Amino acid sequence: MSAAAAAPGPGARPWLARLHPALFGIALGTLGLAGAWQRLVPLGVTRGNPVSLALFAAGLAVLGVLAVLWAAKLVRHPAVVRQEWHHPVQGPLLAILPVALLLATALAAPAFPSLRAAWLTLTCAALLMQGLLAWQVVARLSTGQMPPELITPALYLPTVAGGFVGSMTLNALALPGWGALLMGMGAGAWALLEIRILNRLFAGPLPPLLRPTLGLEIAPAAVGSLALASLWPGLPAEALMVCLGVASAPVMAVLTRWRYWTEVPFNPGFWSFSFPLAAMAGATVEAVRRGGWPVEVAVAAVAIASAVIAYLAVRTLVLLLRGRLLPPQ
Repeated sequence: MSAAAAAPGPGARPWLARLHPALFGIALGTLGLAGAWQRLVPLGVTRGNPVSLALFAAGLAVLGVLAVLWAAKLVRHPAVVRQEWHHPVQGPLLAILPVALLLATALAAPAFPSLRAAWLTLTCAALLMQGLLAWQVVARLSTGQMPPELITPALYLPTVAGGFVGSMTLNALALPGWGALLMGMGAGAWALLEIRILNRLFAGPLPPLLRPTLGLEIAPAAVGSLALASLWPGLPAEALMVCLGVASAPVMAVLTRWRYWTEVPFNPGFWSFSFPLAAMAGATVEAVRRGGWPVEVAVAAVAIASAVIAYLAVRTLVLLLRGRLLPPQ
């Protein structure tokens, strides 16, 4: 943290109070990419294992630091946290924290089965936080309390992403039945939210401050494809290709509006693109493995996701060094 960020001017909030929930996207995207690289190992890509371990360690470190800072923020600035929890956009973005915890558990649990009780406790805590945030989103939408201008793809996070990633976690903990149930809940939430969110996106561009959330428009189909591959190892490659075909449509929709979101100065909110792309890469690897197709296709998918996330990491580091990582107010 630079001196400029640590010493706010008159009237500005302390830097800890300005810690934005979108920062958890850094950990989620990095952990997602670690999973994609790990899926390359069965295809004979031996470098996948050390790269995956390095990315997992980096993602876990970022998640740990941010979780500690967020706990400190809760103690030092409880009113700010309360306001963000109830905010129509920042509240759903807070769901990145439990989703990242679920993904970290899904990746680590198979390697350390002796810690199953600890993994279950962590999973239950993450699902509880995610469920509370999902309840809040559904309550606002079903009672007409959600301002139309604040309906963004961020609403997918506590409802759809929580369900899909949670299903992968429960499956990794040898609870496939409960995982399938959570998968169905995520799919149901996606069906309920899709019309509202697409209607808002088709009505015109989002306000500039909300445009970085467009990356989350890619998430449901991409993460859902990966969840299906994780829950059903016997799912044929052709079925996964259908899922990836569905996932490619939101990518195209987001790319057609590139002028809208590239007009916004870079900020941590653009990490919303990272996990969906990593999930799509992981699902592509699974399709290649099951279909016996050229390994180069899987490597190319992971390489593209890695390049995008590396770009996001460099831009984020530049912001940090310049003391501009956190919003001014």
